Amino acid sequence: MPTFAYTVQGSDGQVRSGTSEAESQEMLRRRLSEQGFSVRNIKRAKAAKSTTAPKTLSFMDRLSRVKLDDLSLFCRQFSTMIDAGVSLVRCLDVLGEQATNPKLRFIIRDIRSEVEAGNSLSKAMSKYPSVFDNLFVGLIRAGEVGGVLEEALQRLSTFLEKDVELKRKVKSAMTYPTIVSVVALGIVLFLTMFIVPKFMEMFHDLGLKNFPAMTQMLMDFSNFLIHKWYIMSIIVITCVIAFKMFVRTKFGRRAADRLKLKIPVFGKLNHKVSIARFSRTLGTLLTSGVPILQAMETVAGTVSNEIISDAILDARARIREGDVISEPLKKSKMFPPMVVQMIAIGQESGALDTMLNKIADFYEQEVDAAIASLTAAIEPVLIVFLGVTVGFIVIAMFMPLVELINGLSGSDGDEE
Repeated sequence: MPTFAYTVQGSDGQVRSGTSEAESQEMLRRRLSEQGFSVRNIKRAKAAKSTTAPKTLSFMDRLSRVKLDDLSLFCRQFSTMIDAGVSLVRCLDVLGEQATNPKLRFIIRDIRSEVEAGNSLSKAMSKYPSVFDNLFVGLIRAGEVGGVLEEALQRLSTFLEKDVELKRKVKSAMTYPTIVSVVALGIVLFLTMFIVPKFMEMFHDLGLKNFPAMTQMLMDFSNFLIHKWYIMSIIVITCVIAFKMFVRTKFGRRAADRLKLKIPVFGKLNHKVSIARFSRTLGTLLTSGVPILQAMETVAGTVSNEIISDAILDARARIREGDVISEPLKKSKMFPPMVVQMIAIGQESGALDTMLNKIADFYEQEVDAAIASLTAAIEPVLIVFLGVTVGFIVIAMFMPLVELINGLSGSDGDEE
């Protein structure tokens, strides 16, 4: 989108100059007039090289990630400045100075250089797919084409804020079970590697050689951890690497994603999260004026599940052939009947984007309820597991002592 330099006079008589992007001089003249300015002069700005060339990123900054919180704040501030009439290059200049994340600061400055050289904002952002995904670039492109870049940025910011909130809720729900699991594992390792060997020395001093099956099993496990811990480490590392290599294949990724949807308890939660993200993303894209075929393709890459992604792409193919969106989604069996019915009603009434946002709100509430019930169910299960494990260790260690005491009592009775 070209950049124009303009000179206007405000209602207070003050003359102002600046630069702004627009499809043409007439569109910029109309926009400035609607803002209450009297336009004196508009001419195309000359492309110039950036005077603040971005510095090279350090190795650690290259490995760092740009958080969704940073992107959401970037979009919110960007939208506010664009809405206030600040030129695109000036906006990027200010945002690059204010960004606290070094990697994002570098990227914004590089985008500024690209825009100042005459490239569009969406094209400049597409250079960084790890930061600005297809959804981000697609919405920005739609905003540029429709001349509503500030609205596109506002929708992006709202979408990112809701996405951050959804992920935060899921992570917070798993924090307590993770802490309890780590503590339980630590207790078990401490007992088997430090307490059990003390009992084994005592049994050796007492001359015990035959042990109950539980005790022998625990002693063998303790010896394995103490003397052959490296084998356990190799097994764990090998399993992790093998799993990562497996899920990188198409078959492995599909198998893992299918397991995510079928696994007890967590499967329903993952399914609801995917449905909420699908609805929110598609609703945001349609509201921004993105064509439905392009929107479906973008959504398929953002749901983070190959099974649901394939269902969306199949629906996209059917839509291209003239079918309505609800029918292929229903046949995929990946979308609940309520979702299919609401999408059908939204399409018939011409308010599909509004209906999708309502579906997203509903399923985000469902995720909240599922997380609350999941946390309540996991807590007693972990406590019972820890109790059974510790109880097994205690009983296994005291069984030889009980047999020894019974043997001594029997010997005393025979002597008498």
